[in-house]
Amino acid sequence: MTPLITTPGVPEMILILLVLVLLFGAKKLPELARGSGRALRIFKAETKGLIDDDDDDQKTPEQRQIDAAAAREAEERRAREEHNGPTAG
Repeated sequence: MTPLITTPGVPEMILILLVLVLLFGAKKLPELARGSGRALRIFKAETKGLIDDDDDDQKTPEQRQIDAAAAREAEERRAREEHNGPTAG
């Protein structure tokens, strides 16, 4: 006996994509995907931060300063990329 609910195949995915385009419009879909990507990036950073909090108890003040500076530089780089768009190369 075959199961009643299976994983969606290619035809189902195409149908879902068409429904999304009809609901949101082609111009809104990239914005929605971008927002979802940002939310996922923030979520990953926060969960990594929770894991790293345990390691912070064992770090020296110098190591904490280095980590904070690296985090600031990475955040500034991300902000520049989002403002200027992706660069070639």
